Amino acid sequence: MPRIAFVMDPLESLSLKKDSTLAMIRSAQARGWEVSYLTQRDLLFHDNRAQMFAGALRLTDPFANTLDPADAQALSEAGKSWFQLEDSRLEPAENFDAILMRKDPPFDMEYVYATYLLERVEETGVLVVNRPGSLRDCNEKLFATRFPQCCPPLVVSRREDVLRDFQRRHGNVVFKRLDGMGGTSVFRVMDGDPNLGVILETLTNGGREQIMGQLYLPEIADGDKRILLIDGEPVPYALARVPMAGETRGNLAAGGRGIGRELTERDRWIAAEVGPELKRRGLTFTGIDVIGDYLTEINVTCPTCIRELDQQFSLDIAGELLDAIERKLG
Repeated sequence: MPRIAFVMDPLESLSLKKDSTLAMIRSAQARGWEVSYLTQRDLLFHDNRAQMFAGALRLTDPFANTLDPADAQALSEAGKSWFQLEDSRLEPAENFDAILMRKDPPFDMEYVYATYLLERVEETGVLVVNRPGSLRDCNEKLFATRFPQCCPPLVVSRREDVLRDFQRRHGNVVFKRLDGMGGTSVFRVMDGDPNLGVILETLTNGGREQIMGQLYLPEIADGDKRILLIDGEPVPYALARVPMAGETRGNLAAGGRGIGRELTERDRWIAAEVGPELKRRGLTFTGIDVIGDYLTEINVTCPTCIRELDQQFSLDIAGELLDAIERKLG
């Protein structure tokens, strides 16, 4: 049976109710695969080889879809746990068949260094999902600009004059950092907004960092749809993240509600435009974000929404992903 390792955030920080990586681990465990756990700090290059400190991981009862972090804390205080983790041991990375990079952003230099180390792992013949070089190269906002036929009017710049001109031309726009996640640092700006200057100054760090401006899409009121793709092929349902009242961001982390919907013809067209390039780049598991008729982002680092879609449509998305991984392993 395959040996598979997950590079993740600390287990205690995960949401037992929503975390997509846990769905992958549970599916691998059900297949009898040997699952190991490590964090970014456990990757290293030593004695001329890529190595890892990894510990065997097993999810245990009472792990269940109904649990949330508060439940996990209560279980811990009661002397119980939802996982069993063996002490980590150092071994060559090539001892594993596949490694899934599931570390949440921030996409900082430590993340970049991790992709360099995972490339050394990849060179030994280990399958790394997603491909480390593509994780590094495909900024989740800028990468969408490769598909202008799918995108709304947008601009990427650090120049205040360029950004102000974009707002004047389009009136109702959003500005956001290129490295933001979960809806953080997203600002909607309309004509006459007295805060435009300070917004641009803050987002660009005084003109030192590139940011993105996009035409505001009123269809956000109906939800920012997350469409998951496995090897470039879309799951037939999307999770529409619908903003709460008085909010322009649909992100679940910003209080949005997740409502499952069948893909529209336009959704499928966008997925067909983007999918082949994702597959070519070794981006096995991705999530594209669609508002109305437009592609807004391509998530490659740690796409989520597996659990919500599984629950609403009786799917097994993690199982489909492992099927794809198994095919790649031969």
